[in-house]
Amino acid sequence: MSTQLLGHKTARQAPGVKLHPQITLELGRVHEACGPARRSFAMWLADQTQGPVLWISPAWEPGQLNPDGMMAFADPARFIFVHPTRAEDLLWCLEEALRSGAIPLIIGDLPGAPGLTPVRRMHLAAEQGGAMGRAPLGLLLTPGDGGAQGVETRWHMAATHRDEARIWALTRRRARALPPVTWQATMTAARAGLHLERIETEDTPA
Repeated sequence: MSTQLLGHKTARQAPGVKLHPQITLELGRVHEACGPARRSFAMWLADQTQGPVLWISPAWEPGQLNPDGMMAFADPARFIFVHPTRAEDLLWCLEEALRSGAIPLIIGDLPGAPGLTPVRRMHLAAEQGGAMGRAPLGLLLTPGDGGAQGVETRWHMAATHRDEARIWALTRRRARALPPVTWQATMTAARAGLHLERIETEDTPA
């Protein structure tokens, strides 16, 4: 049976970005994507939204997004890149961008998982950003298995490409009232989104 991610509003379905009948990321909240293909997850999410996308990443990281690689997922022209030079400015930029309510999708490409206090501050900022209109959505990209505390959902994505087929394993590792689930995500054509087929369900949270 199809289910949706539960939000904090019990009287009605909280608005969100629907990636799949069983995958909705609630607006006004901060989510996390980890794993080696976390940036592919972010590109997929960006393609399902409208308007500009703010991408915040450290200036000292040698690897930056390649527009040619982005084209299969989303239009690179929609992205605004910010590269803070100090570690403490990364989370500050995320918080202020969410609070502004000016950009619908804010992505933080972080060198490590933030703690509970900064994530709570980002949730509050996102709620404030939506006070005058449509709430923004925050996505934290963290290396390895992630582990940002207090995020609304956590997703792990890794490539399992076979020959010319572009395939990923996508796992929902954390959600407030839903169990961990793994899907096979396949790209059949550029800008066509990902086709998901459920391949595994676990009984215990990761």
